[in-house]
Amino acid sequence: MATTQTQRLGIFAALALVMAATRVHLSLFHHDIWDASWGVFFLAGFWLSGSARWAFPLLMAEAVLVDYLVITHMGINFWTHYCVSLGYWFLVPAYGALWIGGSWLAKHQRGLKLSTLGWAIAALLVSENACYIISNGSFYWLSSHVPAPKTFAAWFENLGDWYLPFLQTTALYVGLGAVLHVMAVQLSRLSQHSGQTQH
Repeated sequence: MATTQTQRLGIFAALALVMAATRVHLSLFHHDIWDASWGVFFLAGFWLSGSARWAFPLLMAEAVLVDYLVITHMGINFWTHYCVSLGYWFLVPAYGALWIGGSWLAKHQRGLKLSTLGWAIAALLVSENACYIISNGSFYWLSSHVPAPKTFAAWFENLGDWYLPFLQTTALYVGLGAVLHVMAVQLSRLSQHSGQTQH
């Protein structure tokens, strides 16, 4: 985890860049299976847990801005796009659930230990499921694009259709972030050990 403001800003910039680059794929694939946003918010909660006041709103603003630019670039009015409904604004608590999951992990992890891996998997699954239920449920129940009659049976079927792709994509990005985190920690330890031996 970052310990200085410079590190935090660098991590924020890297995460924001990844989200912008992958969220643009909405215009190419017409869904966000390739979108790193969910993984970015979880990792940001972990690495920037003490910076939620500025980092979370900025990442949310970036997500909306990218969506706006992508949709209007396709020649579609942002407010009439299929994905933009009253449910769209529930992405704030949905992404907030991911941030909280990452932040919780940051407070409870105990370094590079097997127990930390277990806590990381649990935190990711709980927060990713909360995000998925909030985002999918708000779209299903509040969007005029979902035909009536709306039933719980149809919603559960819709939940099942998209669950694994979203889980797999989020886990992939978080897994890549975990690998980078382990490498950074190990390099930091090597650097500290090298500095001590030189003295």
